[in-house]
Amino acid sequence: MQTVSCPSCGAPVEFKSHASVMAVCEFCRATVLKDADSVRDIGKMSAVLEDYSPIQIGSSGTAGGRQFNVIGRIQLRYSAGMWNEWYLMFDDGATGWLGDSSGLFTLTTEIPAEGGLPDFDSIHPGRRYDLGGQRFTASEKRVARCIGGQGELPFKVGEGWEAKVADFRAGPRFVTLDYSDERPVLYNGFSVTLEQMQMQLLRDEEQIKSSAGKYRGKLDTLDCPSCGSLINYLPGITTTLVCPSCATRLDAAGPEAAVIDKGEQIERVRTTLVLGSKATINNREHTVLGAMVRADDEGTTWTEYLLYSPRGGFFWLVEAEEWWRADVQYNWPEWSSTGSDTATLDGATYKKLYDYPATVRWAAGAFNWRVQVGDVVRAYEFEHAQTRLSAEMTDDELTWSRSTRVAFDQVRAWFGQSMRNVAIRTRSTPANQLSPSSVRGFLIALFFFNILPAILSPRSMIYPLIGALAIWLPARLMKGSDEDQK
Repeated sequence: MQTVSCPSCGAPVEFKSHASVMAVCEFCRATVLKDADSVRDIGKMSAVLEDYSPIQIGSSGTAGGRQFNVIGRIQLRYSAGMWNEWYLMFDDGATGWLGDSSGLFTLTTEIPAEGGLPDFDSIHPGRRYDLGGQRFTASEKRVARCIGGQGELPFKVGEGWEAKVADFRAGPRFVTLDYSDERPVLYNGFSVTLEQMQMQLLRDEEQIKSSAGKYRGKLDTLDCPSCGSLINYLPGITTTLVCPSCATRLDAAGPEAAVIDKGEQIERVRTTLVLGSKATINNREHTVLGAMVRADDEGTTWTEYLLYSPRGGFFWLVEAEEWWRADVQYNWPEWSSTGSDTATLDGATYKKLYDYPATVRWAAGAFNWRVQVGDVVRAYEFEHAQTRLSAEMTDDELTWSRSTRVAFDQVRAWFGQSMRNVAIRTRSTPANQLSPSSVRGFLIALFFFNILPAILSPRSMIYPLIGALAIWLPARLMKGSDEDQK
């Protein structure tokens, strides 16, 4: 380890890794560049936005039998959101990176790039590429810029530094191609969880809640700048907000919320789960951050709720004819192409159910990526036993999620009296299905048809009366049930 004096303020700046070429002074934010025999100040680095991540400088863990320490971080922002790249130093002196995006983690190290690599512009999510002797599926490509830094880093980077990267996946395997320099750099690794890495010295929930959204102690509050309505959100946890009153979209990935585009006064959508409501799930408190209504090309609709817990991360509750819990997958299925009728995961074969465009019809609350009404993804759904896999694809990204059914009584137990009684037709409900009132009218007509013989022939009235009663009771019960839902 090498310790130098900050050229700007004189405070000690540590270089734990010999591979590090710059560090950010903890006291004055000066970017300290280490030359062969001297150090110099190359300007100020913006402070990172303290967000939902439990990782911090000084956290440690284990990967592949080697221990590592977190010694630096850069924070990157792109058109749809932001993420962290944590710089790691292993106990043998090697270095690596821990990608941290909305609670999904990838651990990579640089390896020699063998063979030809695709051009950045020729990469398309969903297509398959040969990288390092293995077949990978392109998952995402993006152009991002650095918005903040912390600790020490292996290359010269400053505010506004631009990164061009493409990600590829195969099961838990993960590859990144970095096109920021003239020659692309290949990083090879795999998806991981905090538990698998046996992470230590993480921030606890109270530390995350108290620091999220702060730039050196500054905590921002928010009223919609368009209509003045209060927007409930968790600073630093979500990057995009949609005002429930006027649909104005706000960028919250900074010290001040900025208007992305102004909305108009909209009709409030009465969702079953209320924004901001809380539920204890698996002994962790989760908050409903955002909600959106989506529709397919046949006009059927369903509602998706984004839930968050500081330790449990993000997941979705989907309200369709049944309730589903959907978790974004870090272990990807084997799927040969968009035309394939099957996908394989953990040895199980999932058969395709649907293939349709899903369009956002309405959105409100806070989201960990940029969302707006009119957004369209191509969705592919597969089923095996009681579990479903869903792929969602755009021009820039492909994601997979796994869904399991959740009993309505379980959802009611989670949210209690905060749930509303709302019925909305879903993609699994046929458009021509009869409503309860139509069925009740049919039963009433059948009742009078059955009682007519009893009126015309009183001597044989007992059996028609029994039949009429068997029809009248269900009709009466359906009326009461229909009134309860209004």
